[in-house]
Amino acid sequence: MTEAHPPAQIDLSPAYPGRAAWGTAGSLRAWQTAALASYAERGPRDFLAVATPGAGKTTFALTVANELLSRRVVERVTVVAPTEHLKTQWAEAAAKVGMALDPEYGGKKGRTSADYVGVALTYAGVAANPLAHRIRTERFNTLVILDEVHHAGDARAWGEAVREAFEPARRRLALTGTPFRSDVNPIPFVTYAPGEDGVPRSVADYTYGYAHALADHVVRPVLFLAYSGAMQWRTRAGDEIAARLGEPLTKDLTAQALRTALDPAGSWMPSVLQAADRRLSEVRRHVPDAGGLVIATDQTSARAYARLLTEITGDKPTVVLSDEKAASKKIAAFTEDGSRWMVAVRMVSEGVDVPRLAVGVYATTTSTPLFFAQAVGRFVRARRRGETASIFLPSVPVLLGHAGQLELERDHVLGRRITDEDDIFAAEDELLAQANATEGASDDQLGVFEAMGSEARFDRVLYDGGEFGHEGEVHVGSEEEMDFLGIPGLLEADQVRDLLRHRQSERARRTASAGRAAASAAAAGSGSSGSGDGDHAPRQVATHEQLAVMRRELNGLVAAWFHRTGQPHGITHAALRKQCGGPPAAAATAVELTARIDKIREWATKG
Repeated sequence: MTEAHPPAQIDLSPAYPGRAAWGTAGSLRAWQTAALASYAERGPRDFLAVATPGAGKTTFALTVANELLSRRVVERVTVVAPTEHLKTQWAEAAAKVGMALDPEYGGKKGRTSADYVGVALTYAGVAANPLAHRIRTERFNTLVILDEVHHAGDARAWGEAVREAFEPARRRLALTGTPFRSDVNPIPFVTYAPGEDGVPRSVADYTYGYAHALADHVVRPVLFLAYSGAMQWRTRAGDEIAARLGEPLTKDLTAQALRTALDPAGSWMPSVLQAADRRLSEVRRHVPDAGGLVIATDQTSARAYARLLTEITGDKPTVVLSDEKAASKKIAAFTEDGSRWMVAVRMVSEGVDVPRLAVGVYATTTSTPLFFAQAVGRFVRARRRGETASIFLPSVPVLLGHAGQLELERDHVLGRRITDEDDIFAAEDELLAQANATEGASDDQLGVFEAMGSEARFDRVLYDGGEFGHEGEVHVGSEEEMDFLGIPGLLEADQVRDLLRHRQSERARRTASAGRAAASAAAAGSGSSGSGDGDHAPRQVATHEQLAVMRRELNGLVAAWFHRTGQPHGITHAALRKQCGGPPAAAATAVELTARIDKIREWATKG
């Protein structure tokens, strides 16, 4: 990056942002200063800043706004946010730096008080009357701040309204923590450029990803604790089905197993909520005001989960429903009151700032990458060095995939170019994969559904692209589970990694020792001289638990290979299958898994 002097910094109060990351109160963070330098050097009409949730996009934007106002480049500021609550949050943040924004302004209101230097709107409000907002934008030299700008692509009508309303703006500053989308609606005022494959992708003017923010101690390291278990349900046709959450299943069966797990009347949710509360108690030993959030699918489930938490903790959690007028006030109260739990549907999925949230339960059937990233973003904001975040989630492949790729930076891809006749089939395969990855299964299968029973088992921890756990599932409440639930709430990212590896190796050592003792006893009892197959014999007669351990070892090596080379996990697995043969890892034999493990270790030593 070329050397440039950043614009004059405003005098930020040590209380702003109210709960700044460790070491940053009273000054701008390094990334904010660098982004401001880039902005000042270029003076662009449009600027897209992509920064991981919790990094401080609001502080950056308000600093830009104050600088442009002080230099009279602009006369007014318009902030556009996804929700009503975020309008108020922006107005409160702006007030702390001496900038008055009207969060009650609407297109029908016309004028606003002369005490305000700007207004805060929602994307829906802009779409309702874009002409009124265009007229206001034309009357003044205006800076438009588009918060979480990907929402402008939620519908073609919204995008067109945003473009119509703010095309005359003097400056436009677009912000997002999650620029990628699953549709092909272009986002207004965002630049797209063809990649190496010819497919247009969004181009950010400044990017500050999760991995960089984690290294800078701006965000917390995130532990994902995955829970599986046996599920039973009855289908529309009256068939009773039993399956294990996390096993390879069809899209419909996976969706049904997930719905069964999330049923508050079963045993899975109470067990996971109890485990999450134990984790929260451990975190609160080091971070006394740490809070937890359960993200529910719908209001009925949210209320039911709240009742379960009341039974578990003895305290009533805060319940936030998006259609309640008091929702914003409830969130604000929870932010400050130090209580343990909040339960919400979608109200706290994006942008809402509750920095004390440290433990989450992902109890929703929504599984798109965008929503998942937004939900995780509620937990990553660091207030002081060493805080960790823990998110409990079902062992569903799509969610585990999102968790394993938390550090991957994405852009908004507009579409896929078909280059030749053979590529038509590749495009069709891609569309099929996208369809299979959608959150909902067929309505025909899920229309009439009855969950009959469920149980939870601790499966594994996902962290930094690796997987840590035991040989197969373990009982909730066991000492093996507490190996991970009891991880201290204040640890540096590398300390978390070292502790997980230590506990994994200690457990493996104890298990291996017990296995050797059992094998010796069996050999002594039978008087057998053995099969002569040496070290490979146990793998050829592996149990389902041993196969699971081998698959996890392979997945861990593939994850490490990704961090080393940047090659996506799926491509690495495909390459291993091509060289070693055999079916996908979920159906591979012990011999086939051994060959792949040996092959990727060979790659690592040669690389």
